[in-house]
Amino acid sequence: MTGFEAIDALLAGARQEVELPPAGRRRVLREALNLSRTQVARVLGVSPSTVGGWESGRDPSGEIREKYAYFLEGARTKLEEQAESAGEEASSEDPVDQSYTDQISTNESSANQDSTDVEPDGAGADEVETLSAPQPCVLCGRPAGHQVAGFPQHLDPGECSDTGEQPQRTAPPAKAEAPAEPAPAEAPPTTTTPTASAKSVKIVPVGRRVQPASELPDLIGDAVAAALAEHAGDVDAATAALVKRAIPDAMALLDETRKGGRYDIVAHPWIPDILRKQTARGADQIWEARPKWARPELPAGRHEVTALDINGAYLSALKTHLPIGQLEHSTDSHHDRRRAGVHLITPPVWEHDAVLPNPVGNRDEPGPLWVTEPTLRLLLRLSGPKYGLCDPPEIHQSFTSGATEGLLEKFRIALKDARDKAIVDADEVTLEYVKAMYSKFVSTMGESNYNRELYRPDWMHLIRSQAFSNLWMKAYKAYDEGLVVVRAMGTDELHVSGDWRSVFPEGRGVSEVKVKDTYTVGKDTDPAAVPEHDR
Repeated sequence: MTGFEAIDALLAGARQEVELPPAGRRRVLREALNLSRTQVARVLGVSPSTVGGWESGRDPSGEIREKYAYFLEGARTKLEEQAESAGEEASSEDPVDQSYTDQISTNESSANQDSTDVEPDGAGADEVETLSAPQPCVLCGRPAGHQVAGFPQHLDPGECSDTGEQPQRTAPPAKAEAPAEPAPAEAPPTTTTPTASAKSVKIVPVGRRVQPASELPDLIGDAVAAALAEHAGDVDAATAALVKRAIPDAMALLDETRKGGRYDIVAHPWIPDILRKQTARGADQIWEARPKWARPELPAGRHEVTALDINGAYLSALKTHLPIGQLEHSTDSHHDRRRAGVHLITPPVWEHDAVLPNPVGNRDEPGPLWVTEPTLRLLLRLSGPKYGLCDPPEIHQSFTSGATEGLLEKFRIALKDARDKAIVDADEVTLEYVKAMYSKFVSTMGESNYNRELYRPDWMHLIRSQAFSNLWMKAYKAYDEGLVVVRAMGTDELHVSGDWRSVFPEGRGVSEVKVKDTYTVGKDTDPAAVPEHDR
């Protein structure tokens, strides 16, 4: 093919992306059909938060954009048909198309007004969802068809008091001139009380809001049951199908656990160049401090070594200080514990390689390097008076943001609880599914084609480094308790010699370890070389 033919073929295959309605109208079209973001997300193969992002201004691309455009056009057509049918039945004098246009325009104006009032952390009117079945309103106790910020309530305040008991407010009611009955001697003001027939709704604080204290829907259990049913009980086939869909399912679970949260964490913030890959298949400039260490020399004699497997290393590492917003540059040499990110440091000299691995891992090149928050905090901890194992690292510059350790905590607990239950039930299908969910969630939140909803390579590095830091602390605990640390590898492999069961609990839980291998190193001392009275 000539160069001109190749250009012609390129132009012939090129096509303009399909147009989408304005962001405010997308939400109006969905809500006019009483569809929730979850329902739309399920058929499009994305998470509900992604649909929310599209409705607040972000645009999809590629094939998913065409599917979303198809849905929106279908929704518009269906609403026009419904409006026309309703207009014919009512014999309305106004043009049907105009009434429909007025309805859409009014709703869109309201939606756009709502979007301008959204709080900086992403909490706003987008969190109004239509319930599949009415639930007791948190204000009056009567059935409500919507939920706001994660809990059921009427959208129109008048619906809370149109029939039945009037909800009591904080201020006491005015006294009647001629009461039918004597009033109680003292009636303290009360907050909103549901009707006697309605079941009360217990609420709990979440961030700066409240939401029902109900358990999360069992998304993991439901997915496993559906996969087993679909594959007629074939465990291997069901497991393979679940592992294949682990990434979108993990994102759906994350979205569920973040309801009512203070921060919209599914976003694509600006990322500094140090966090971008240097080549298509290369790495970025962040050093994760992955240990790959073996003790250079053991004491003379025979040593029984046990290779321990650290359970759920990445699952435990989800509890780490994660930057919430966009990373900001700083040249301050002081470490602010309220922030987290990546740091350019000159690491301290490590003088204990004969018995413990270097906290920054195996690194051949000297000089400064970019490390993550967990690595820096570990070095600062080990340089403190409690350990005194090294000098403090020298911080040259940083990219950080305000941070919290509990950003993924509900997500982690949901996975941990499902894992614990699967262990008790000997449910290997759920075990493999949960493992795939958290491991793939961590590995694909960077520059990955498999997860385009969450682009946080800084989080990926931090969570991985937290797993390495956790392993290092277990190695130190073994050393401090008198065990001989023989090897430390990756995130979950620790080789020790000695009575390890007195130090680590054995089992399959995330706070326990299990035996991966046992082997012997060294030889017994030659009996001939031992004096007869010492034999």
